[in-house]
Amino acid sequence: MTATTSDPQQCLQTLRDWVRWGASLFMAKGIFYGHGTDNALDESLALVLHAVGLDHTLPEPFLDTRATTTEAQKIEILLQRRVDDRVPLAYLIGQALFAGHNFIVTPDVLVPRSPIAELILDAFQPWIDPDSLEHVLDLCTGSGCIGIATALELPDTEVDLADISPAALKVANQNIERHWLGERVRAVESDLFDGLGGKQYNLIVSNPPYVSSDEYAALPGEYHSEPKLGLEAGADGLDIVRRILSQAHDHLLPGGVLIVEVGSAAGALVETFPELPFVWLEFEYGGDGVFLLNKEDLANFNQ
Repeated sequence: MTATTSDPQQCLQTLRDWVRWGASLFMAKGIFYGHGTDNALDESLALVLHAVGLDHTLPEPFLDTRATTTEAQKIEILLQRRVDDRVPLAYLIGQALFAGHNFIVTPDVLVPRSPIAELILDAFQPWIDPDSLEHVLDLCTGSGCIGIATALELPDTEVDLADISPAALKVANQNIERHWLGERVRAVESDLFDGLGGKQYNLIVSNPPYVSSDEYAALPGEYHSEPKLGLEAGADGLDIVRRILSQAHDHLLPGGVLIVEVGSAAGALVETFPELPFVWLEFEYGGDGVFLLNKEDLANFNQ
């Protein structure tokens, strides 16, 4: 009998069978990747292993073991939800990997995927002396992944995680607890800088909303499972970035640096602010649209 979406439990036996079937299903249905993996096989494998309570450390021969009836039911439900509802992988399994660390992820936060992870793993060198980073702000923090990964990489650094969303901050606090960082990392409800009490930082790093209204409407369905608050930012995608550029200098210590991801809005940003000396960072492992500015340049711009 040929396996179909209506009878897979009658036809598929081993975990490997399910991985293959899931990958074929994903390719046939044209799902969008980029929220955890970049291909059908890895996406299917992650969901199958999650359904049976295992992870990527499973020895490869164990893929030839059989799924129980209960496990097969769980696997099929997850694979079908991925196709039918276009729910991103990270939401289905409740976690995502960022900068080498696992983070709790729910639909209240964006799925971690910023190229800023590469900067963190390099301790922000050569752009910043990591020994100078005593106080760091992760602005528009979401899950807290950027700030928490920074704290894990730089054990002498104190980090604030700021977000306007109480639901996102609940997830961020769970991740603070997960990584045992309660003494050095705190989550603060704040509309950008408004709730920070005038505190200043050596580094402000942010992955704010930067998707234009038209671009948001055209995004694949998976993105519409994420909080719109964390993605869409007005007609040109710069509503939030404009505010950051106008206020950040007041919240940077002397010599302080601002790093912001603006992704597809980079062109619009340069056209809008041609007088700002943006330094556009390059990434060995992919990604773009991340700029760096120092306090002095921001202060001069806002005179």
